[in-house]
Amino acid sequence: MRQAEFDGAGSHVRWTESQGAEPARVYVHGLGAASAVYHAHAAARPELAGRRSLFVDLPGHGISDRPAGFGYTLDEHADALAAALDAAGVTGAELVAHSMGGSVAVVLAHRRPDLVARLVLTEANLDAFPPPSAGSSGIASYTEEEFVESGYARVLGKVGPMWAATMRLADPRALHRTAVGLRRGSDPIMREILVGLDAVERVYLQGELTGELDGADALEAAGVRVVTVPGAGHNVMFDNPDAFVRAVAGQV
Repeated sequence: MRQAEFDGAGSHVRWTESQGAEPARVYVHGLGAASAVYHAHAAARPELAGRRSLFVDLPGHGISDRPAGFGYTLDEHADALAAALDAAGVTGAELVAHSMGGSVAVVLAHRRPDLVARLVLTEANLDAFPPPSAGSSGIASYTEEEFVESGYARVLGKVGPMWAATMRLADPRALHRTAVGLRRGSDPIMREILVGLDAVERVYLQGELTGELDGADALEAAGVRVVTVPGAGHNVMFDNPDAFVRAVAGQV
């Protein structure tokens, strides 16, 4: 395990890492998740093996610290991720990022273009204030104190065993602030940033069961490769790992 300070107050973002060839692949999880849990099984596949791989847990999640005074906005998460990559000596990386982590990855590419050469985004949040069905909506519907005191337990009981297994590792206050920050979005908004990242190879994976991606034609026109993954919902890496691995390997 490795770590890097991210808030100037002694808090650390942490990651596990496997050695291999550069450029590195950096795996970033979604809201209430953990990177290795969602991605290690794919990174070990023959198509992806042999590359240096970092599984980073964002602040407030997994094995990383969860300072009470941190804001947990998308910009702050992106800066914490940048601190990890700087400490690891990573530049020009491939970021493989799921859901909320995809939003963080897009913001990172905007703020620190030296760190990102390729984005593989799995059902990343691109717009502010998503529909009520989005996972962040239920969390953000509480006030912070309501969520910490009782909402966290309620949400854990509703989300199902897979998501709950990693959500229970996240700090409730950090989880709520992250959900609120995700719904607020970045400035400029994530979709606008993604369209403008001309120097970055961009792939967007959409699960077939989720439905069509809003604005897919405009993204394609801007050079983003939009791939609909058959038989998959939001968790493409679990629902169709073969297609997920092919996309990360650049075979689609």
